[in-house]
Amino acid sequence: MSVLVYTESEKGNFKKIALEVASYAKAVANQMGTTVTAITINANDTSELGKYGVDKVLKVNNPSLDTFNAKTYADVIKQAAEKEGTKVVVVSSSADSKYLAPLLAVGLHAGYASNVVEAPTSASPFTVKRTAFTNKAFNFTTIDTDVKIVGVSNNSFGLVENSGSASAEDFSPSVLDNGVHVDSIDKATNTVSIADAEIVVSAGRGLKGPENWGMVEELASVLGAATACSKPVSDLGWRPHSEHVGQTGKPVAANLYIAIGISGAIQHLAGINASKVKVVINTDPEAPFFKAADYGVVGDAFEVVPKLIEKLKEFKAQNA
Repeated sequence: MSVLVYTESEKGNFKKIALEVASYAKAVANQMGTTVTAITINANDTSELGKYGVDKVLKVNNPSLDTFNAKTYADVIKQAAEKEGTKVVVVSSSADSKYLAPLLAVGLHAGYASNVVEAPTSASPFTVKRTAFTNKAFNFTTIDTDVKIVGVSNNSFGLVENSGSASAEDFSPSVLDNGVHVDSIDKATNTVSIADAEIVVSAGRGLKGPENWGMVEELASVLGAATACSKPVSDLGWRPHSEHVGQTGKPVAANLYIAIGISGAIQHLAGINASKVKVVINTDPEAPFFKAADYGVVGDAFEVVPKLIEKLKEFKAQNA
């Protein structure tokens, strides 16, 4: 009857969101008076999960699962849930988990609540707080099915360390061949992904051209941030579409979102509204983004950003 959590990894290493959902699962288990079981797929060292509340790890090691496939992964997690007699399954809000969660819900005949931002307000009836209307409001959803699936919104619950340790158990579920095969995957290297980033530095047409993106990348490097852009920028080919954030691009739920030269179209604001602190730098004091921002700088990005980089470098040198 333990709470089951799917902890995502990449190249054998756990993603930050894996530790966040483990922390969330521990909070749910405490409410229900039970334990936390994690399922890992081709992960290396699983002992780290014990620090975030996991009591037992079901380790799946199968080369055929090196490439993500939503249907196959959902079936593997389903088998783990049935093995453990789980009533609550916790997943993240990554792109992969959003693909597999509905399939898992069908397989387990479970209710699925996505975009959950807090531990359940009640364990019976099982009620969770979720974002709604592109993060402009919240609602409280009660899941009354026997098995429940919770999708935790990224950077909403945070990492909560515990003093426990996790035992490990090899788990060998049957793996379906659903006829989908991946020939190759091209991924950016040596960069922070938008999905995992706690800080995102984004820029728009105010930068006037792709040749000026060096200062955006330098600011991101100093902050340990991911780089992003507005839709017009990706449409113009200044930056890759993988960096386009907004309602029609990638959603951002960073702890800090810095917008440089972005006016703030409603579609863009809808996609980044879940970010906790929003900072805008723009020459136009009437730019819509200022109404949504926590902090705003009215000024020329070509003057403001280099000075910001300089001050940040000085601060880091003094506090090294």
